[in-house]
Amino acid sequence: MASFIKSPSEILAKLGIEQLNPMQEEALSVIAQNEGTILLSPTGTGKTVAFLMPLIASLSPEIEEIQALIIAPTRELAIQIEQVLRDMGTGYKTNVVYGGRSGSQDRRDFETRPAILVGTPGRIADHLRRDAFDTSFINMLVLDEFDKSLEIGFESEMIEVLDALPNLKKKVLTSATQEINVPAFVGLVKPAQINYLHNAVPKLTVKQIIVGDDLLKGLADSLKAIGSKPGIIFCNYKDTINGISDFLQAKGISHGLFYGGLEQKDRERALIKFRNGTHQLLLATDLAARGIDVPEIKFIIHYELPHREQEFTHRNGRTARMNSEGTAYVLTRKNAEMPDYMPELEVVQLTGGKELKPSEWCTLFITGGKKDKISKGDIAGLFIKQAGLQPYEVGHIEIKLDCTFVSIHRSQLTVALSKTNNTRVKKKKIRVSEA
Repeated sequence: MASFIKSPSEILAKLGIEQLNPMQEEALSVIAQNEGTILLSPTGTGKTVAFLMPLIASLSPEIEEIQALIIAPTRELAIQIEQVLRDMGTGYKTNVVYGGRSGSQDRRDFETRPAILVGTPGRIADHLRRDAFDTSFINMLVLDEFDKSLEIGFESEMIEVLDALPNLKKKVLTSATQEINVPAFVGLVKPAQINYLHNAVPKLTVKQIIVGDDLLKGLADSLKAIGSKPGIIFCNYKDTINGISDFLQAKGISHGLFYGGLEQKDRERALIKFRNGTHQLLLATDLAARGIDVPEIKFIIHYELPHREQEFTHRNGRTARMNSEGTAYVLTRKNAEMPDYMPELEVVQLTGGKELKPSEWCTLFITGGKKDKISKGDIAGLFIKQAGLQPYEVGHIEIKLDCTFVSIHRSQLTVALSKTNNTRVKKKKIRVSEA
């Protein structure tokens, strides 16, 4: 029988957090006391934990149906929320559904109802049309990054979802921007508002780099001057991304790709490799401007400027998160026409630096995960004790439900594979390969 945890102190201990920040403390109280809440806070300030803490407190262990629904505009954000819920270890079952995921897998997950369902608007609406689960016990709805979820493209699905939830007692909407025009169909009446946008850390600087007619050369020179730091290069179109990728590939510069046309598996692996240092650069569309878990971004480059100020703000919000510093660069040709929303920028010349080298790290894929009771200690032991790697040659470990990713020093790739593939961890026979 599951053991359920609601104590904030126990949940924070599992997350490795000493205490809630002021925004999270206020959210815990305000959400509990109000039927409708709008939570506005900058990217990276912990909004997910802020709405999950009161959500967990509202659940009943006796109810064996879905009690809370969390809707996110992107697959990545939905997956990230589900991962935080798993890390909380509350004992309440959580499932995530999104487009591109197997429908049969969703149906298997619903055989034992989760207490919390996380998903994207389209997939949630699809399940509701099929009467895949009982909605009468759902009493709390969270719209994370609601300014995106309530855009025109999602409007019909959102109306369907809200119409199918007859017994809602609480609605929580979150955003990282001052976009609080909530459509009438959401049914928010005099919501409480928590606004920490004025607390945005003023450590972001935005600068313009003016280059010659060859933008790719200008990009390469700029990256050389910036040095080997984690950063995102933002583009508007996947064709642009693929062109830059070919260019960087020819120069031996490690990078990942992240845009809507990629398979979900490829997008997830790009983020994993970016987090663990296998890739220092991520080439991305605005899909990466919010809702992805990529800490410590030192810079971003606008290779192509977005059409709207809102997306410009969200792109910039990927760097200088929390108390860190960061720089957003706007790469343009001389006399390029700038959008109306663009403020006057400081122009900088980036010169010098060393040629970027391929990453010293690589990522391994292991066919075993949390459901096999595999821990980070098990994986570290596999490579340090069994394969003979030094502790500093084993990097970031990410354990998923049915698989694991670990970064190791590339110089040890051959020996690591030969000594770990087709061996056992926790009685589970595993296969190990380069991701």
